[in-house]
Amino acid sequence: PVFQLSGPVFIIFSHDRTLLNMIPLTCELASDGVTFYGGNYEFYKQEKEIQVNALLDQIEDKEKTIRKARVTARKVAERRQKQDIRGKKKKQEEGVPKILLNTLRNKAEATTSKLKESHTEKIDTLSSELKELRNQYTETQLLKPDLHHSSLHQGKILVTAQNINYRYGASYLWKDVLNFQIVSGDRILLSGRNGAGKTTLVKLITGEKTAITGKIEKASFSYLYIDQEYSMVDPGLSVLEFIGKHNERHLMEHEIKTLLHRFLFPVDTWNKSCKWLSGGEKMRLLFCSFIARDHVPDMLILDEPTNNLDINTLNILTDSVRQFRGTVLVISHDRYFVEEVGIDKEINLD
Repeated sequence: PVFQLSGPVFIIFSHDRTLLNMIPLTCELASDGVTFYGGNYEFYKQEKEIQVNALLDQIEDKEKTIRKARVTARKVAERRQKQDIRGKKKKQEEGVPKILLNTLRNKAEATTSKLKESHTEKIDTLSSELKELRNQYTETQLLKPDLHHSSLHQGKILVTAQNINYRYGASYLWKDVLNFQIVSGDRILLSGRNGAGKTTLVKLITGEKTAITGKIEKASFSYLYIDQEYSMVDPGLSVLEFIGKHNERHLMEHEIKTLLHRFLFPVDTWNKSCKWLSGGEKMRLLFCSFIARDHVPDMLILDEPTNNLDINTLNILTDSVRQFRGTVLVISHDRYFVEEVGIDKEINLD
């Protein structure tokens, strides 16, 4: 569509979905050009979902057509073969000379071959179209890695903090001591201004630091900590080496490669050093490694995870955290993300 604009025009490039919902026109830039959507980000999301569902319908129809074409090709070939056998037998009974039989057989084989080529060409064309549709679907779908469920039962007390505080030098971080409890299944936001001590509190919860005052009682639980730099991704390894390092399920080589393809890492990226990956690629690689692991963390800790992500990877992260059935601890200024993942408690450090 062509849009006629008048007056001052603002072109905004942003991954902030709250801001994008305030914009009346959305443009998507992709490898095949620019697509205009006559609405805000939520409208764009709905339209993209309609497109994905339409692609899935096309893929299903194309698969059915290919199956039907293959059945038809097989039946035609079988029918032709039976006709040739009957024709040959009849000619033999009629005493047709052998040289003529050979000529007739050659013509029959040529006809059968031509018919087979015609069906093969049709199937190849359909298969090519199906491949293109699947590629389009892969580019537009939101990957939803299954983080499964924590093994801890809902309601188990994981952390109890009583009158805790921490200090660097002579100054305490918080003007008031902190008292809180974290229960299995909680979805908690750690909020506060920059420098309020959110990351420090995470380290107190995980046991990396010890409170200066008060005490923290902890049950046994496993956790996965993802910071905004994705420091879990080893820059000294290649993409393939990183997945191999975390292959606790002992997946076969072809299974690992299939997994990498699923997370949009084609063959030419497997030997790429992790240090050259973008934020979105690192997040996808982390999700890929989760599938290769043999256990699910009881607690997922996310420290400003949305800062360096593109829109698609933001949606991947949002959907994955929302579906995760363990305990979630989030530090984020992205209110859209916080609302979407279903936060139900808040520890405010201001």
